[in-house]
Amino acid sequence: MRKYSWIPVFFLAAAGMALGLRSAAQEDFTQLVDPNIGTAHCRWFHYTPGALPFGMAKPAPSTNGSYGNASGWEATGYDYRHTSIEGFPNFHEFQVGGIVFVPITGALQTVPGKLEAPDSGYRSRFDHKEEISTAGYYSVWLKDYRIRAELTATKRVAFHRYTFPESKEAHLLFDIGNQQGESGPVKDAKVYLLPDGRVEGWVTTLPAYVQKYQPGASVTMYFSAVVSKKYTACGAFNGSNIKAGATEAGGKGAGIYLSFATGNNEPVTIKAGLSYTSVANARRNLEEEAAGLSFDQARSQSRKIWNGYLGRIVVEGTNKTDRIKFYTGLYHAVLGRGLASDVSGAYPRNDGTIGQIPLDQNGKPRHQHYNTDAVWGIYWNLAQLWALVYPEYYSDFIRSQLLVYKDAGWLGDGIANSRYVSGVGTNFMGLVFASAYMAGIRDFDVPLAYQAALKNELEWKDRPFGAGKMDIDRFLKYGYVNHLDKGTGGSELWQFSVSHTLEYAFSGYAVGQWAGLLGKKKDHETLMRLSKAWEKVYDPELKLVRPRLASGKFIDPFDPSQPWRGFQEGNAWQYTYFVPHDIEALVRKTGRQTFNRRLDSVFIVAQKALFGGGAAIDAFAGIAGVYNHGNQPNLHVSWLFNFSGKPSLTQKWVRAICNQFYGTEGVHGYGFGQDEDQGQLGAWYVLSSIGLFDVKGLTAPHPEMGVGSPLFDKVTIRLNQRYYKGKTFVVQTRANSAAHGYVQSIRFNDRLLHRPFVDWGSITKGGKLVLRMGSQPIDHY
Repeated sequence: MRKYSWIPVFFLAAAGMALGLRSAAQEDFTQLVDPNIGTAHCRWFHYTPGALPFGMAKPAPSTNGSYGNASGWEATGYDYRHTSIEGFPNFHEFQVGGIVFVPITGALQTVPGKLEAPDSGYRSRFDHKEEISTAGYYSVWLKDYRIRAELTATKRVAFHRYTFPESKEAHLLFDIGNQQGESGPVKDAKVYLLPDGRVEGWVTTLPAYVQKYQPGASVTMYFSAVVSKKYTACGAFNGSNIKAGATEAGGKGAGIYLSFATGNNEPVTIKAGLSYTSVANARRNLEEEAAGLSFDQARSQSRKIWNGYLGRIVVEGTNKTDRIKFYTGLYHAVLGRGLASDVSGAYPRNDGTIGQIPLDQNGKPRHQHYNTDAVWGIYWNLAQLWALVYPEYYSDFIRSQLLVYKDAGWLGDGIANSRYVSGVGTNFMGLVFASAYMAGIRDFDVPLAYQAALKNELEWKDRPFGAGKMDIDRFLKYGYVNHLDKGTGGSELWQFSVSHTLEYAFSGYAVGQWAGLLGKKKDHETLMRLSKAWEKVYDPELKLVRPRLASGKFIDPFDPSQPWRGFQEGNAWQYTYFVPHDIEALVRKTGRQTFNRRLDSVFIVAQKALFGGGAAIDAFAGIAGVYNHGNQPNLHVSWLFNFSGKPSLTQKWVRAICNQFYGTEGVHGYGFGQDEDQGQLGAWYVLSSIGLFDVKGLTAPHPEMGVGSPLFDKVTIRLNQRYYKGKTFVVQTRANSAAHGYVQSIRFNDRLLHRPFVDWGSITKGGKLVLRMGSQPIDHY
């Protein structure tokens, strides 16, 4: 949100308005979004400022996307600490990336070059002071070429506008056949120039996680691009091998270049239709979404759409830093998990063929299809936020996942082009279905969804690796997953006995409660019995969860701080609290006083490391600590005091995490280089900062949200009346300040509440929650 003299006047006018003086209807929420936050060591899909909410077209700058990604998940793409940009890829999803456009001047260069030697390729130096990044728009000054690059998009069409200096050697590169981000190595590619000047093509990649979970499968991305200026020369290339005058290239490193003579400050626009199914569908996506649209019109449309999404929650308060954190978190929550289907309803199937989503009476797809990272942990952030604010997307997401089930016979915890990319070796998709049903989102094929969820919890025969839960047979045999210190194959097959036991117990509870509501008595009894599996790995002497052998004995020796031995991305100190569906029983087993004293001490210790890995820049920093906010298994823990008679401690520690773990800088954003999985950490901030959070992830038959300590004076949530009876739900605080962080009383619709909870049904009917705040902790209302 930086403003400089060369920024278009209309942007300065919008940015310069006094946000605090405008009504919510007029406010430009995009000016409170800073995508650069937390971009040091961020994931490939984290930084795509040009995109629309849940869009397919995600044009963005890349500083090191061509460097590849050995394990398929490491930080790559845009890093705030880098000083040169190598190009602008258009696809950014989990395991999906490619189709790079590059503007240059001077001598023709066709390889990106190295960070430490920008002149070794076509990359250009840049300065953050000459960069604008916000929701739906990106601009940067490419110093080496004196080119201003701008990006925006419709759902499936990427817009690039490059303003050139006067030059007789201006070029556009369409670098198609190179690895980008998490995409994996290129299997094949083709790019060609048509007589009318249109550039089209495709690239097929072999992402690491696709090869791991669905060996031999691939991901293909297609594009069809229209350039606003007629070229004077052209050529093709494969890496550094250039063929002047050629109009086609294939294989690894394939690309096309167009050359021009440009006047001073002459803009050249590229409109690129994208698709996961075919070039023809990429062309159709372009025609239907953007044929008559200029760059400025697309940008204006994007800003309107973003404000519609961001404006569904209006937060009011004097602390602008908190508002920036809030709207940037909300932005990330609706940025990930983007479209994978075309305007026609065509979509990529799991087996590599093309499927068709059913059409409505107007010939439009009845729903969309989406790519998605694993849903590990989203019940404590994204799913709750979707249910509360974007239920129409939640419904679409479920129907999308059911396409995979119908096509392949098993749910996928994560998918790239419908290929299985589990990522964590478990599968919470059934819980996500159950949660939506409990929240009142039921306009999907409930019988089919329940069938898929039940199969996900109980069946293992012929189960593909990509469907996760490969040790479900051992879970059912022993009533817990027995510990193994050695195994063959992926670590998910044998290494995570305790964490899998706890996860399967939680998802069993969710689907079991759903079964009860559907009248499936036998299923309900079976799943509710399995939901108690956590008790079998709970050591009553240590009051900790502990790996257990098939013989029934706990492992010995045992180090509660040791990650990876029985625990995925965590340890016993952290996973002991992973009993969200039965936390009252955990409190009883531990003893209320012991529980509160121990958990409070956890946060006292964790605060010294900023509730994560301190200032260590690493996705796994903190996994050996007592608490690690930078990873999914811990995200509910600060809210557990609401169940143990000490809600003031939830209020204290949740506020502290919001203020200290979360920053507003490129390096200190979501911790320091922590793993912001497609908006999960941002969504947690959104929920926690407005003072509402459900530890059980909306899986109880009658869900209720825990009440915390809102950071804002007033929060207005605009409810979707297609799903809920109410128009708005308001959270109002009295006497709120940094010094007044404790709730003194809770009123809902003028009725005094005596517990720090408000039921979901009341929230969705609309009303006002009023919290009187004070400086002293109070635990009884």
